[in-house]
Amino acid sequence: MVVNVAIYLVTCVTPPVLFWLASKTPAVVAALRRHGEPVPAGLPIERLAADLRRVRRALESLAPESPMVRRRATCQAYDALLVQACAALGLRHWLDDLPEGVERDVERLRVEEALRGAGLAVP
Repeated sequence: MVVNVAIYLVTCVTPPVLFWLASKTPAVVAALRRHGEPVPAGLPIERLAADLRRVRRALESLAPESPMVRRRATCQAYDALLVQACAALGLRHWLDDLPEGVERDVERLRVEEALRGAGLAVP
């Protein structure tokens, strides 16, 4: 009797289990293929370039009477995007080390020119 029940269970359970495993095979194979491929660390360079242009336009279009907090936040966002672009292209920068002021402004201009020289379309 126990043998008959075991045979019945194997007969009933085996087909659904096999179909379930067959349905999961493509996902497992795709995951195994992706495992060996390198994954980019940051945003795509096209997205960084578009964000740089957008934030630069926002920085240039700030009205003189706009709050200082907005001006500094926009400037910091632009600097952060410049740092990300430098990291993506392997360029050196000192934006993180310099305090706000003329030296940082000059470094910002130098980084923009270095990015242009590397082929990134920044304004």
